[in-house]
Amino acid sequence: MGGDHAPADVVQGAVEASRKYNVTVILVGPENRVKAELAKCDVSGANIEIVHTDQWLVEGEHPALALRSKRNASIFVAARLVREGKADAVVGYGPTGGVVAAAMQIIGTVEGVSRPVVGGAFLGFAPDLVMMDMGGNVDCRPDQLLDFAVVGTVFARKFFKIANPTVAILSNGAEEGKGNELVRETWPLLKKSGLNFVGAAEGNDILSGKANVIVCDGFVGNVLIKFCEALGKTAGKYVEERLRGRLPEPEVRDIADGLYRATNAAEVLGAGPFWAVKGVVIKGHGRSRAPEIARGIGQAKLTVELDVVGALREELARVKQLVKSPDP
Repeated sequence: MGGDHAPADVVQGAVEASRKYNVTVILVGPENRVKAELAKCDVSGANIEIVHTDQWLVEGEHPALALRSKRNASIFVAARLVREGKADAVVGYGPTGGVVAAAMQIIGTVEGVSRPVVGGAFLGFAPDLVMMDMGGNVDCRPDQLLDFAVVGTVFARKFFKIANPTVAILSNGAEEGKGNELVRETWPLLKKSGLNFVGAAEGNDILSGKANVIVCDGFVGNVLIKFCEALGKTAGKYVEERLRGRLPEPEVRDIADGLYRATNAAEVLGAGPFWAVKGVVIKGHGRSRAPEIARGIGQAKLTVELDVVGALREELARVKQLVKSPDP
């Protein structure tokens, strides 16, 4: 029931994903409405189940209040299915706060991590780059940025197959001692972490390949990703206007679409995981249509198969031990 085009596109995307990725998809929502949407789809080859609930979240609801007043909201029911072992992952396209609340309060976070982390593939122009955090945590402590670095390292190893990912902290200067208080206090933790820390990355380093993982608080990360998304759309329109009449229209459209894909990696992928949760929780853009929803379910399957949660537990334990150890 989450998303701007629910339940129609969610149901259609679920059917496509079940068939394409060979997974069982449990649709959580009002059974009569779900069945009405399924009746419009070709469900041959798809394995779809329905869990009924007559409650769901709407944009603007306070997630903590909703946890008490709407205990059977669809995202909370879906999260309980994961906690109880009846599902391997939950995929949501509704309000971000509700998905975060479900992840934290119902499934829980990995030991030693205070909050889930939002991040992942950032730009098509930099295909081996992970950004952590992209908006889940706008006010952060140094130990949380260290957690983001661990999460990003595991992401790069599992999804990008990079054996020893380089890690940098986003700052306004390359030298140690530059940056705001958060950056300066995080730097020594990253140096002791045993991660492949390469220092600070400035804004002009993001596309240079200096680091595979860039960490920052969610306020900065969210502003940055939305700026890049808007830049891609604006650049695409600019290119269309300049090339129209000089190249065949399909070629112009293809170039503009390529610019959009290169600056909107998160949307092109369909969805991404909430990291540091004790189960797989995937969150997608609320404006997603059926193809993006299907890809988001595919991301959920891949995250489960790669045992990302188990790998994160191991890496967090190793790094926390190093950081706690006394200096030689």
